[in-house]
Amino acid sequence: MTSADLPLSAPVAPSSHGHPDRWKWYDYFTFNVDHKVIGIQYLVSAFIFYLVGGFMAVLMRTELATPDSDFINPNLYNAFLTNHGTIMIFLWIIPAAIGGFGNYLIPLMIGARDMAFPKLNALAFWLIPPAGALLVASFFFGGAQAGWTSYPPLSEITANTAQTLWILVILLLGTSSILGSVNFLVTIWKMRVPSLGWGQLPLFCWAMVATAALALFSTPVLAAGMILLLFDINFGTSFYKPEGGGDVVVYQHLFWFYSHPAVYLMILPIFGIMSEIIPVHARKPIFGYKAIAYSSMTICLVGLFVWVHHMFTSGTAPWMRIFFTISTLIVAVPTGIKIFSWVATLWGGKIRFTTAMLFAVGLLSMFVFGGLSGVTLGASAFDMHVHDTYYVVGHFHYVLFGGSVFGVYAAVYHWFPKITGRLLNERLGQVHFVLTFIGTILTFTPMHQLGMQGMPRRVAMYDPQFTGLNQLVTLGAYILAVSVIPFYINIIWSWIKGPVAGPNPWNALTLEWTTASPPIIENWEVLPVVTRPPYDYGQAPAEPAANQESLLSNPH
Repeated sequence: MTSADLPLSAPVAPSSHGHPDRWKWYDYFTFNVDHKVIGIQYLVSAFIFYLVGGFMAVLMRTELATPDSDFINPNLYNAFLTNHGTIMIFLWIIPAAIGGFGNYLIPLMIGARDMAFPKLNALAFWLIPPAGALLVASFFFGGAQAGWTSYPPLSEITANTAQTLWILVILLLGTSSILGSVNFLVTIWKMRVPSLGWGQLPLFCWAMVATAALALFSTPVLAAGMILLLFDINFGTSFYKPEGGGDVVVYQHLFWFYSHPAVYLMILPIFGIMSEIIPVHARKPIFGYKAIAYSSMTICLVGLFVWVHHMFTSGTAPWMRIFFTISTLIVAVPTGIKIFSWVATLWGGKIRFTTAMLFAVGLLSMFVFGGLSGVTLGASAFDMHVHDTYYVVGHFHYVLFGGSVFGVYAAVYHWFPKITGRLLNERLGQVHFVLTFIGTILTFTPMHQLGMQGMPRRVAMYDPQFTGLNQLVTLGAYILAVSVIPFYINIIWSWIKGPVAGPNPWNALTLEWTTASPPIIENWEVLPVVTRPPYDYGQAPAEPAANQESLLSNPH
């Protein structure tokens, strides 16, 4: 008997439980400890905040269509600027990629019935709604206006009540991140089925191990920096006030020690998602499994030693510039390993251009472009030339929108059948992809040229010579705004009326596809036993040609 003849899983022992097989709709609005409910709670709340943050972006881009401040009040513009960044990072990408897909998929991928600490898991989510409420409340006090970085002394002298609320939001979300990270590490380490070794662990799980470890190392440092800022604003201390013996640069070190690793917190789970989607839809084993797994851990380690490249213009000593230029360039190596492995997996594969695959391939092109501009910013001489210009904005959004957001979209199209038991409409998905791809290029590519020409970031008024490119960027932002319409229509309609998917519509091999869609409350009636590698597509039994054709041609 060959490996191709072995089933993916086999039963071991039945589970007895007194629960119903499915939760009711109102259970999703309660303090529910089921990891799947919590994952959906994370995803739905994140997509709501995505609309809020996107709405702020559209208003800002409308203002920037002309050089003068003639659409929204400058103070309100500053508040939108600050909270757009805060929402998109802390209430959209991190909750969606880590909290949403991490919670939903990790126990299913390792053969567990739930997370290690279910109540802690629920608590981690329920810290997010009050954080969002505080962020909205801050607008009644003028809104925090110091940018998402909130550097002192600016953050200490503008809209103090709103700034205090902003700090409390960050502390709540940071606490949520720490609780979730502990849960992910313990769950993956201790709750895998005995037949699932580290060498057979799905690459999304490896990515989540690296993400959780990085969050545990870096998030407490951000919390410490925020607490000191809170004291400076409200209690008369001088941690960052030079006139009282403080140092504003200390804040920058504390902030960026977390906030550059935060980029990896947003992209490492996406790397794991890419490693799950590409082999399934290319029908090939993943190229370089160990290299991809170890490169995630390398990014986790090296990512802790690159934060000062954000501070090359802050009086940084020459030796520090040299060290952090080198460390920043080194972190590109494990990322390049992943890119190479994904391209090698695609090479010669029987690619099915589902919407999930379109977004995955689109992410490859976007992230490579954003990564190359990031390498240029890692060189201190060039960075000092374009620091705080729109070049940085373009790079940042190519990495996080072209990377993280494309990855979240790909994950939704790939795992929506597992979460809901229904298929999304492929035609609407293709429209969504085309609009998103075009909008991303039009929005963020011209920003690099604006930065090279010297346009500063975080301003509502600019020199008229930048008008033409800014209008092109605004047009791209409008296209991105329109692109979400077919996506949300597709999600809502398909969740209610979409075609029934069956347990495994993609013929995937990882464990989450061995249970029902959507899974029963305890995931399996009997726990699975792993009998083959998770990406063993080269050895899988031949799939019926009719089935392959239907996956390509079925509009649903």
